[in-house]
Amino acid sequence: MKTASKEISAVSLVQEALDKAHQYQDEYFVFDWIDDAAIEKARLIDEKIARGEQVGRLAGVPYALKDNFLSKDGESRASALILEGLKSPVTATAVKKLEAEGAIMIGRTNMDAFAHGSSTENSYYGPTKNSKDLQRVAGGSSGGSAVAVALGIVPFATGTDTGGSIRQPASFNGVYGIKPTYGAISRYGVVAMASSTDCVGFFAGESEDLDLLMDICAGQDVNDLTTLPDFYSASKVKEGKKRIGIIKDFDSDVVDAEIRATLRTKIELLQSKGHEIVELEMPALKYALAVYYIIVPAEITSNLSRHDGIRYGYRSDKSRNLNDLYEHTRDEGFMPENKRRIMIGNFVLSSGFYDAYYLKAAKARTLIIQEYEQAFSKCDYILTPVSPNPAFKIGEKVNDPIAMYLEDVMSVPLNLAGLPGLTVPAGKTKTGIDLGLQLVGPRRSDKSLINFAKELKEVA
Repeated sequence: MKTASKEISAVSLVQEALDKAHQYQDEYFVFDWIDDAAIEKARLIDEKIARGEQVGRLAGVPYALKDNFLSKDGESRASALILEGLKSPVTATAVKKLEAEGAIMIGRTNMDAFAHGSSTENSYYGPTKNSKDLQRVAGGSSGGSAVAVALGIVPFATGTDTGGSIRQPASFNGVYGIKPTYGAISRYGVVAMASSTDCVGFFAGESEDLDLLMDICAGQDVNDLTTLPDFYSASKVKEGKKRIGIIKDFDSDVVDAEIRATLRTKIELLQSKGHEIVELEMPALKYALAVYYIIVPAEITSNLSRHDGIRYGYRSDKSRNLNDLYEHTRDEGFMPENKRRIMIGNFVLSSGFYDAYYLKAAKARTLIIQEYEQAFSKCDYILTPVSPNPAFKIGEKVNDPIAMYLEDVMSVPLNLAGLPGLTVPAGKTKTGIDLGLQLVGPRRSDKSLINFAKELKEVA
């Protein structure tokens, strides 16, 4: 990506990004908020360069921030009415690290409210459109970030991935998207969805840019006790021919024919380069979606309980007493999908159902983790589709939650197991819609995954 220098000014980089953001906004609805004042930060970087002062590795690079990252620039709304008006007193650790290296945020990207969704249709402010077809979804929940990169507005954008929210929109829009190993990057200052599966990651047009972003942001944070010591910068890239695992269960009629054909073509090309293909049977993965939609809503219920209209954000004006205040604020402030997940979560945690649902799901999660461990004793990486279908039409599944949840069937197992996953652009449908494939590795193999993505790009 281009960085500011004596030859290329930060002002020119940021102004170009802002111009594109405004140009595409009405048609695609990429941003919840565009920060035209970002140009002033660019001027400060240019002044440093002119004085001969040292600047960071991302000096003057414009980027887009998913709206669930807290920062002091703009309102941190997570595309939800209930957080409208929230001026955060803190800045997310990932944002601090990016901006310490000179990156400049030009706007907050649209998303499914509280990251609940797979299409960015659940935003309070309206849906983001697919970068190749305005009739189709951008994917979700990080749809705005994916489209911002796909349209060339910014070279990279932040995202969060709880069950595929980076990888799926990356696939739908033909860009790279990484969900790191759980705990690789601090979640401090990010609006929580499900704390045991949430991951901070990135979208970029080139895999090399992901390498730099991971190197900058990975590492321990005293504000997030789930973070791991920085393994990324010290990681050694796995060289030589690889053993690539293919999950037999994911090559079935439930997967779109063009996606299956794309996967088979990529497998044949990898074989022609000398890589070994290993067929894997992973029967526990068929339970992953059910496990995910028990564990995650349970955690969502807990995390959303803090939003009550008392301390910050939206407050209903229909209240006559405290109980009314809670009831009306949460009813008006949450989207239907937020409410659905709160209800599911309360149900699976309720007395009489905890053992029948949540406890069983937790045990099944352990089986899924063990199954991945066994798989990686036979192969180096696993290559799968990201989702069973290409980008679908806006409105096609929004009123059918089961059909929408099934879009996550191939992405959620990684979050349950804490594994890194990387979407690699792999082609297009006959109608020109982008298709991506998902590269999966063992824990802490993030750097090797990104390196192998370069090889996958060459195998085209």
